[in-house]
Amino acid sequence: MLCCVMTTFAQSDAEAKRIFEDAYNKVFGPQGCTLSYDVNLVGVYKTAGTIWYKGKKSKFEDKKVIQWNDGVTAYTYLKRKKQIEIYDVKSGKHDKYSKKFKFTLDDFDYSMERANGNIIITLKQRRGAKGTVKQAKIALDARTHAPKYAKVKVALFWAKIQISNFKSGGISDDLFVFPRSSYGSEYEYIDKR
Repeated sequence: MLCCVMTTFAQSDAEAKRIFEDAYNKVFGPQGCTLSYDVNLVGVYKTAGTIWYKGKKSKFEDKKVIQWNDGVTAYTYLKRKKQIEIYDVKSGKHDKYSKKFKFTLDDFDYSMERANGNIIITLKQRRGAKGTVKQAKIALDARTHAPKYAKVKVALFWAKIQISNFKSGGISDDLFVFPRSSYGSEYEYIDKR
């Protein structure tokens, strides 16, 4: 009997990982995606905006910043200051928030449950993993595997990320190219490469 229970758990864990990987690929895969986000880090840090991903490229916009990352160079427009900061993407200096959420898919043990038309995937960091994410709960639409929200534990703190307007596919590479002609001489350029 214990053997059957252990096999069921192992199959469930493998299915949870497979479903999570499917959702992860809908977000970060070569087809690209867009989504709106609302982040709350234990009430200390809050932000909301829209982000686009396509492979190693990204763009995001919130009320303070717009950033274009073409996979080589990142341009960050600081709206209030009318400044454009330019970064080499390989340096990692262009993205001070998401670099706090580093992990690999093999860092975790996976489990799942179904509730209210959602699949809730729980990720718990394995002993010895080097990523910064210690635990996460991801709610996915049970039919499409589109993400709905994520609760992510980094160190001792939980961040909650509400996700809406998710669309996978149909993202043009042009979206990630900084539109220099729209940001003329009235903007200050600061090259941090």
